Amino acid sequence: MQPKAPKESKTILTDLVLPSETNPLNNLFGGELLARMDRAAGIAARRHSRRIVVTAAVNHVSFGKSVPLGSVVTIEAKVSRAFKSSMEVFIDVWIDDRESGLKSKANEAIYTFVAVDEAGSPVPVPPIQPETDLEQQRYDAALRRRQLSLVLAGKMKPKDATELKALFEE
Repeated sequence: MQPKAPKESKTILTDLVLPSETNPLNNLFGGELLARMDRAAGIAARRHSRRIVVTAAVNHVSFGKSVPLGSVVTIEAKVSRAFKSSMEVFIDVWIDDRESGLKSKANEAIYTFVAVDEAGSPVPVPPIQPETDLEQQRYDAALRRRQLSLVLAGKMKPKDATELKALFEE
C-alpha cells in the first residue's frame, strides 16, 4: 500500500456550544466534547483507510480549558500513525475568543481506530508518511504509546518495547 500524508485524513468540525450541551456552570459537558472528538477522529480514520472504522480506544484526553456556553469550538483530527489495521488519531480542540476571534487550544486527545470489513474483521491500512516536524513528533510518539499499551495489556514483554526502553537509556 502507498503511504499517505496526515493531511489527507485531516478533518475539521466546527460547532457552537448550545444550552442543552452544558453543565450547571454553563460549560460544555465533557461527554459531549468526547462524542464530538470521536466523530471527527472517526472521519479522519475513515478518510485514511477508506474502510469502515471502529473506535478501539480513547488513549488520552486532556481537558485543558472549559468551553463556555456560546463558544465556537473547532475540532481538528488527523491520523498520526497507522499500524497493521489500527490508526492513532490525534485531536486538537480550539475555541474562538468571542471578542478578538483568535483561536486558543482548549483540549487535545488521542484515539485509536481499527479498520474493518463488512463482517467486522480487521483489515490492513496504508502507512503514514509525516511531512512536518509536528507530524514526525506525533508519529514517533505513537509507537511509544502503542508499546506502552501493549506492555500494560500483557501483549508485549517489556524487554521487546525497544522504543519505549530508549526513553530511559542513556
